[in-house]
Amino acid sequence: MVNFLAPLALLEGGPRGLTHATERALWHLGFSDVRMIDGSGDEGADLLAVRDRQEWVIQCKHSSRGPVGRTGVDDAERARARYGADRAVVVTNTSLNSVAEARRRALSRIGIEVESWTGSTLAELFDRMPSRVPAQYALRGYQVEAIERVETELAGTGRALLVLATGLGKTVVAGEVIRRFVESHPGSPVLVVAHVRELVEQLEKALWRHLDKTVPTQVLTGDSKPPSFEGVTVGTIDSALGLVASGFRPGLVLVDETHHVGEAGMFAQLLDTCDDALQLGVTATPWRGDNFDITARFGPSAFSMGIAEGMAAGYLASVDYRMYVDNLDWDFVHHMSQKGYSLKELNRALFLPQRDDEILDSFRSAWRETLEPRAIVFCQTIEHAERMAHLLAGSEPSWRRAAYLHSGLKRQQRQILLNAFRLGRVPILTCVDVFNEGVDVPDVNLIAFLRVTHSRRIFVQQLGRGLRLREGKERLRVLDFVTDIRRVAAGLDLKRSIAALRGGEVEELRLPLPGAARIEFSDATAGSLLDHWIRDAADLETAADEVRLQFPTAIGLD
Repeated sequence: MVNFLAPLALLEGGPRGLTHATERALWHLGFSDVRMIDGSGDEGADLLAVRDRQEWVIQCKHSSRGPVGRTGVDDAERARARYGADRAVVVTNTSLNSVAEARRRALSRIGIEVESWTGSTLAELFDRMPSRVPAQYALRGYQVEAIERVETELAGTGRALLVLATGLGKTVVAGEVIRRFVESHPGSPVLVVAHVRELVEQLEKALWRHLDKTVPTQVLTGDSKPPSFEGVTVGTIDSALGLVASGFRPGLVLVDETHHVGEAGMFAQLLDTCDDALQLGVTATPWRGDNFDITARFGPSAFSMGIAEGMAAGYLASVDYRMYVDNLDWDFVHHMSQKGYSLKELNRALFLPQRDDEILDSFRSAWRETLEPRAIVFCQTIEHAERMAHLLAGSEPSWRRAAYLHSGLKRQQRQILLNAFRLGRVPILTCVDVFNEGVDVPDVNLIAFLRVTHSRRIFVQQLGRGLRLREGKERLRVLDFVTDIRRVAAGLDLKRSIAALRGGEVEELRLPLPGAARIEFSDATAGSLLDHWIRDAADLETAADEVRLQFPTAIGLD
């Protein structure tokens, strides 16, 4: 039996290994939203975790030379104050020396408690903790069906593709498939691959919910080289490719965000090298910009459910989607001819610049109509995200802690902000693209699009950030300040998909949609015109800037 909290395992794992093992233990102990923030400027905290709506800060102190001193206690106390945490813990693979214990007692006398988890404590925790992470979910009917279909395809062809919209639990399905494989193929390793390190780390944590505590897991990246590859290895594509080049052969390969798999490239090379392994691809957005069909690699999808189907079945939050087309240049519309306009020309002429104060007014109205609002605002650039965060913070007292989150921030800062966001301490996050893939934020119930997105895949991913259900969440409100006709096409496509599922026609779209979902335009006249323009424009959502379109004259608008 593998015990990841055993003294020898913790000693050999070093400082990084102790933090990693503590993080996994917290999940088994019923904590949620556990985040590693170890690094320069962490203010004494290596981990932030939540249980029973209390925030805990954990400081990990590894030692290969006996008991640790009072520094760990002081760090934990500093972190408790810095993050406003309810509980503070110092964790060590050995024990605390007498000075450290004296410091803990002195703090306790003035009402400040710093708990200690020593090596012996951790060993006892492993024996007491449940074999599986305490269940926080029950498999839905379609998830059970998806698992069975995937396993059937893997058994029959050795390949399978799963397509589930964001919020429908593709990682849950994948985790169950991996669990069943590990249990039925003891000793056969599993390789899970993704394109970026952050997603790799998140995937490993998600798999802990499915695997027995005795199944080892490890992350393989350019910064992390585990000593063993037993159980489940989750790695970035470049590191995984190096691993299989050295002779490692998994029994099952899972590629997350499979839309990154092309006809050639590192993913293709990895899958070719592991041709004898079972191969599963999972994605929420199967479309690629180069038109390569991923079914050529994995076969037709074993199971598929999109956003419209998920909303219609009640598995995704209802959407109140409003497209703001008040910035249409009606002079251009009235005087247009049968001339063919490229998309780039059309967007430049059709949409007028939007004013920040008008955007804020609309956002303020939606905020006041939303129960316990928690918002994400998608911006065009890093500078735009920072500017909007400052503008929001100065516009309303309840927005004063609005913050920006983008790739220019250190990973540690992003984790701290996400934790504060989940706890409701930061009400609004402005961002560019960090929420596109792999970030679970079910509390979001308000989204504003202030950016141009030419990618159907990115549009669906960003929309999906707010579609996850949680207790007390009524619906997702979406404010889309449209500046690209392709976004209109994407919205109309979703609108028609929902209508088709309820057996209706496009003309019925003014009626309530499944789950009270609705997608409408701020200007009904503009909406009707755009609907008329786009109805027969095939694949407009993914068309390039240079594509030229013929539009009818604006009949009946005078």
